[in-house]
Amino acid sequence: MEISLGWLVIGFLGQIFFSTRFILQWIYSEINKKSIIPLGFWFFSILGGITLLVYAIHRKDPVFIMGQATGLFIYARNIYFINKHNKIELSINIIVNGVTSFFKDVFNLIKKK
Repeated sequence: MEISLGWLVIGFLGQIFFSTRFILQWIYSEINKKSIIPLGFWFFSILGGITLLVYAIHRKDPVFIMGQATGLFIYARNIYFINKHNKIELSINIIVNGVTSFFKDVFNLIKKK
């Protein structure tokens, strides 16, 4: 099966989202010197899961489809539990401040080494 450039981009974008969640978790754990799973981990999980599910559906791969659909349920359920206990606030200002804070933390982490 030949695959178009557009579908390759979608597939790789999903993989980038998935990889970013682990990099994000690793950086936060390094900064805090303990294992931490930040909220962004679950959002990147959902972004990667949705993107890869679309890709899997296009490829008509039932194993990949089942794996991504199951993962999406788990990621959404985790966000539900986090929101239930912490009442997540997701305004644009909070997201921008969070991203800015994350990059400042990364810069400070790099500067320390």
